[in-house]
Amino acid sequence: MADWNERFLNLATHISQWSKDPSTKVGCVVVGPDHEIRSTGFNGLPRGIEDKDERLNNREIKYPMICHAEENAIMHAARIGISLKECTAYVTWPPCTRCARSLIQAGILTVIYPKNTEIPDRWASDFELSMDMFKEAGIELKTA
Repeated sequence: MADWNERFLNLATHISQWSKDPSTKVGCVVVGPDHEIRSTGFNGLPRGIEDKDERLNNREIKYPMICHAEENAIMHAARIGISLKECTAYVTWPPCTRCARSLIQAGILTVIYPKNTEIPDRWASDFELSMDMFKEAGIELKTA
């Protein structure tokens, strides 16, 4: 039987497939201390924005409306009144600085992503910055 980390990372991978953009398939599952799923998210439009929303045709506001997986999970939890404080975030890709800031503000204690993830050179500096942000905030970063 798979352990909890493997189960939640597998679920995050499954959720990442909901993204319509193949270059940004990232999934996030936020889990409470008793292994209960508190929220999920994937890269794409914020929850509540439909594909046919006319705002998507306005190029100047399109890209800010596209949320990262972690942000989508955090926004969803906030909308339904669920606290993510002291939870664990399972993500299919190490969080960027934008997502690191969101996870820190949400009160996440631990971030877990798949081991052997290769970070391309173009994202290496952002990855280092986000790792520093987590370290300063006292958030544990692990691979599984």
